[in-house]
Amino acid sequence: MIKEIISTTTKIRFADCDPIGHLNNAKYIEYMLNAREDHVEMLYGFSYEQYTQRTGNTWIAIQNEIAYLKELKYNTVVNISSRLICLNERVSKVEITITNTDNTIVHAVLWASAIYFNMKSRKSETLPPTEFAIFEKELHPIIETEFSERVQMYRQKNKTNK
Repeated sequence: MIKEIISTTTKIRFADCDPIGHLNNAKYIEYMLNAREDHVEMLYGFSYEQYTQRTGNTWIAIQNEIAYLKELKYNTVVNISSRLICLNERVSKVEITITNTDNTIVHAVLWASAIYFNMKSRKSETLPPTEFAIFEKELHPIIETEFSERVQMYRQKNKTNK
């Protein structure tokens, strides 16, 4: 059984665009991370804030890789999807994509890596086995192991779906 990839729809806002009406590069990441925050609540039933209050731990960003594949203009309605693509005891990696509403064109892809972090000790910590099991259920492994390979696959998809 193929797991469904969680997605939300949003509209690109004028205030987030440059003078010629294209979404500002930094705003892509903001849209993507805001969507992922919503997706975490939908998938797991808690917010990052609630998780941190309950456990004393959180995830700290350690690396972002983003590719801008196709311009986005204001008032465009898009789907933002996210999926956990890699998980170990300390580090998780999420892929977030912005696509058109029928998911045929990929506008941008982000790989966001985060480390599990204890707020009190201010150090990385191992994800407890019970928590690991919860997140592992939503793991969507992908074939590509390098970001550049994944970007190339999406570029090819965009060419095919013009």
